[in-house]
Amino acid sequence: MTEKTEQAMKVDVDLVRQLAELLDATALTEIEVEHGDRKIRVARKAAAVAQMGYAPAPAPVAAPAAAAPVAAAPAEVGASAPAVSANAVKSPMVGTVYLSAEPGAKPFAAVGQKVAAGDTLLIVEAMKVMNPITATAAGTVTAVLVENGQPVEFDQPLVVVE
Repeated sequence: MTEKTEQAMKVDVDLVRQLAELLDATALTEIEVEHGDRKIRVARKAAAVAQMGYAPAPAPVAAPAAAAPVAAAPAEVGASAPAVSANAVKSPMVGTVYLSAEPGAKPFAAVGQKVAAGDTLLIVEAMKVMNPITATAAGTVTAVLVENGQPVEFDQPLVVVE
């Protein structure tokens, strides 16, 4: 039994380092690799978002009523212009989208706003982790395709930056 325990406790330190570097390079907060009966999970806290005092529970209740008129415009843009999604920043995960750091706060990005590569456009909450979604290139926000508190799917267009 001791031999089996020692074998199970061996960790590939280089793999852990590579996974940690991948977290930094992709702005992910967690990654898990499984091979046979071994599983390695590397995670970090999204400290920058957590420090903003974000309270996700009230946002879905208050935001849909206020954002209802805005929702019609993005739907029309997406429906009439399929090329819009070519410049869209897409969701890297399934979750709930939040347009600001906390309910009632100014949105991270608004139509007409200039953004730089790396600027936070919105947050996608997945499994109680707040994941900032950033601009991949500098430009002007031409459309916000989602509402605050809306569930989003993987690869769903969220914001168009041209």
